[in-house]
Amino acid sequence: MAIYLPGTAEDQPLALDDLTPREIVVELDKYVVGQAAAKRAVAVALRNRMRRQKLSPELAEEIMPKNILMIGSTGVGKTEIARRLAKLTNSPFLKVEASKFTEVGYVGRDVESMVRDLVEISIDMVREEKLDEIEDRAELAAEDRLVDLLAAQGGLVSVPRAGDGSSETHVPEAGSFDKLRTGDGAPGPVVVPALSHPTLGDDRAVAEDGSPKVLEGQPKLVVVPKSDAERAREKERLRQQFREGKLDDRTVEMDVRDRNMPQFEIISNQPPEEFEQSGLKDMLPGLFGQRTKKRAMKVADAFEYLVQEEEQRLVDMDHVTRIAVERVEDSGIVFLDEIDKIAGREGGHGPDISREGVQRDILPIVEGTTVNTKYGNVSTDHILFIAAGAFHVSKPSDLIPELQGRFPIRVELLALTIEDFLRILTEPRASLVKQAVALLETEGLKLEFTPDALSEMADFAFRVNENTENIGARRLHTIMEKVLDEISFHAPDLVKPVEGVVAAAKVPALVERTTDKGVVERVVVVDREYVQQQVAEIVKNQDLSRYIL
Repeated sequence: MAIYLPGTAEDQPLALDDLTPREIVVELDKYVVGQAAAKRAVAVALRNRMRRQKLSPELAEEIMPKNILMIGSTGVGKTEIARRLAKLTNSPFLKVEASKFTEVGYVGRDVESMVRDLVEISIDMVREEKLDEIEDRAELAAEDRLVDLLAAQGGLVSVPRAGDGSSETHVPEAGSFDKLRTGDGAPGPVVVPALSHPTLGDDRAVAEDGSPKVLEGQPKLVVVPKSDAERAREKERLRQQFREGKLDDRTVEMDVRDRNMPQFEIISNQPPEEFEQSGLKDMLPGLFGQRTKKRAMKVADAFEYLVQEEEQRLVDMDHVTRIAVERVEDSGIVFLDEIDKIAGREGGHGPDISREGVQRDILPIVEGTTVNTKYGNVSTDHILFIAAGAFHVSKPSDLIPELQGRFPIRVELLALTIEDFLRILTEPRASLVKQAVALLETEGLKLEFTPDALSEMADFAFRVNENTENIGARRLHTIMEKVLDEISFHAPDLVKPVEGVVAAAKVPALVERTTDKGVVERVVVVDREYVQQQVAEIVKNQDLSRYIL
């Protein structure tokens, strides 16, 4: 996974509506090297989505998306372009492999599940946006509920008895800190800490008319109710203590939802997706975790739980669902990867026999149909489909003609050259070199690559791809790991030498430098000779390189 290094304000992504096709290509250039034709096709397709949204509804309904078919060997950037495209757009985006689908009647996922998954992604996106809008309101409401709980859960408190130095115990009234009467009956305000106690809120402490009374069989327990103003002041003091973090370690008892779902099995010929649409979970809320139970929690944990409850209460899920479905229909994007794996005509045996059947099932989804989901019917007329495949064994013409016609824009991604490999090592925002340097900096070790070393690694990657299977830029991962194997293993010992442990002879010598600020840094320099030493023998032996590189 890529590591995002700190950036400046200029690095912050722009809104998609503000991005021209040229600016979209510039954004993709930060992460993907080369493949200008594919980037241009994607940029134009995205811009056309925005253009269509500005047209009149009558004309916009007639404009269909121009689906894209990317053709290129593995490791040249097809999937990476799609991943970065998802981060640029505020549109529901789904990447799915065509090879996971099976023809209707076979065991496996049906093609309509991709639309259902896209709707789920869209709902999560819209819900997160709504949560950001009501975050402050939810926290304030949760804080009010928590303060009420804390104020309600007082406890037994020992108060000095007047005159003789002894003490008697008083119970604060449930819901407040109370003004207590001392043993001689003289009234006086006493500030007491809130402590949890089993007799909290015991009805025996209050008479039928609501006046305080003494509990029989216990020390004199006298309750004097507070006024509303005193209760309000006490809650404000609790609120201030909570905001300062002084109550975080305190325990509070509250009702929480029981999330333990009973285990059961339903035998049905319906696929799981259709079972979810049946609404059984909504019909049996008590069976599916809607019961509550008492639970003691730390104040900090209780606050987080109450915030989640308030968020669920404040967010209108019907409104969220309606917006999410509209967003899928107007601006959804599906990246259909590995489409070459289902290319082929009938006549095969075994698992290959359903290839053309899967193509026939995908066809109505791509050309536009209505899919039934548990959130309602979803139209796929204006969803943009981007298909990609290596087409090593098959070719695009092996797809059924109807499906070929639904991907009018075809882009061929070029094989990577030595220059491309060198750029991949250095230019992207999260390049392999930057990732390796950042990882070793956590050990207090600074890693440097000479230009000759980077050129040698790019040359190695290109030659191995030429002589064995061409896996594109992924070859650089194996080359980089092999080059840094010894350094990564011995890095802690280089920074803090351990008595009796001798660094491996294959590790470059550690160099100490003093920066302009007077800080001494330990540097390991990787040069051309070190790269050759680590990789050359494997590259020479083609049989060995097939397994290691």
